[in-house]
Amino acid sequence: MKKILSTIFIGIMALSYAQIVIGDAIGTATIKTSVLLEFAANQNKGLILPYVRTIPATPTEGTLVLDATNATAARIRYYNGSWIDLSGQDADLTSALAAQPTTAQVTEPATPGAIIGAATSTADGVLVLESTTKSLVLPIVEDIQNIPSPSPGMIVYINKAGAKRLAVYNGSKWSFWKQ
Repeated sequence: MKKILSTIFIGIMALSYAQIVIGDAIGTATIKTSVLLEFAANQNKGLILPYVRTIPATPTEGTLVLDATNATAARIRYYNGSWIDLSGQDADLTSALAAQPTTAQVTEPATPGAIIGAATSTADGVLVLESTTKSLVLPIVEDIQNIPSPSPGMIVYINKAGAKRLAVYNGSKWSFWKQ
């Protein structure tokens, strides 16, 4: 029942082109006009990227995936005209993939999943944020050590004094980027 209500709520919000905050009513962004989707701070949770067993042939620029085409050498990838490895290291997702549905088990719709920010989109994705002026604010954590059980494909922003950075978990190790 919760999933149905959540889906209806997200659908209504997406159609109204509104900002969506997940985790609390306030979120973290101070300027709300520039944000489509954001998460509450310090919840010690992250956003899980989709696992793909086949890399999309014609992805939209800005696509992020957990590339599981080789289950023993999985990596998080970003598309900006070509696929860029964000992990820098392999992960063995053999056991994690056993719990994930395969295309034989799930029939995906021909249209994108949830679209936030527009009524339609040409991008093909499970979650599509469509805007030329608004962004996604990643889940914010103080330290990855506070995340009890990180899942493969998790992405978070670490807001820790002296160590503010983006972190992705490929199922084996965290990789970090900072300014």
